[in-house]
Amino acid sequence: MRRAKCEITDEREIKRILNTATVGRIATMGSDGYPYITPVNFVFHEGAVFFHSALAGEKLDNIAKDSRVCFEVDIPLAYLEVGFNPEKNPCRAHQFYHSVVIRGKARIIDNGELKTQVLNALVGKHEENREFQPVTEDSSGYNRCCVIEVKPERMTVKSDLGQGKSQEYRRLIAERLAKRGLPVDLETIKAMGDETS
Repeated sequence: MRRAKCEITDEREIKRILNTATVGRIATMGSDGYPYITPVNFVFHEGAVFFHSALAGEKLDNIAKDSRVCFEVDIPLAYLEVGFNPEKNPCRAHQFYHSVVIRGKARIIDNGELKTQVLNALVGKHEENREFQPVTEDSSGYNRCCVIEVKPERMTVKSDLGQGKSQEYRRLIAERLAKRGLPVDLETIKAMGDETS
C-alpha cells in the first residue's frame, strides 16, 4: 500500500467499517472488456461479502464468465474545504474517509441454508435490530433472487484521518471540526482518536 500510515490491520476495526457501510460496489469484468461496477446492499458474514441479486443480469453473466471481482466500500467522513487550511490553498482541500477494497472470487448461491442465513443477516443489518419476520425458503420473493458470495483473497483497508500530519495540525483540524459541529465532523474527531486531545 502506497500510503501505509493509513492502513488498518485491526480485524475489529475492519469488521466495524464493513458493518457500518450499507452500500458497496462490485466490479466484474464485462464481456466488452471493460470493468462493470454495480452498487449493492451487502453484509459481511463469516469472513465473506454477500449481497442479493435478481436471477439474471449483466453482473451475473460476468461472474459466470470470470469469477474474479473487486468489491469496494467507503464511508465519507468530514470534508476539509479550502477555508480549513491557513493558507486557503485549494490544493489542500481534503476528504477524510474509511475504505475497504477486496479482491476475490465470486460465486452464485441459488438456494439452501447459506442463502437463507445470508438473506436474514442482510435484512438484520439494514433493519438495525428492528424486529422482522425471518426469511425462509417459503418467503415471497425467495425464489426470485440469488445470493452472491465474494470470498476475499486480498483486502486493503485504510482510514484517511490526517495520519502523518503533525499533532498540532491534527489538533487544529479537530478544533475546527468541533466548532463546525456537523454529525460527520464529530464522528471524524472520534475516529482521529487521542492524538487530537
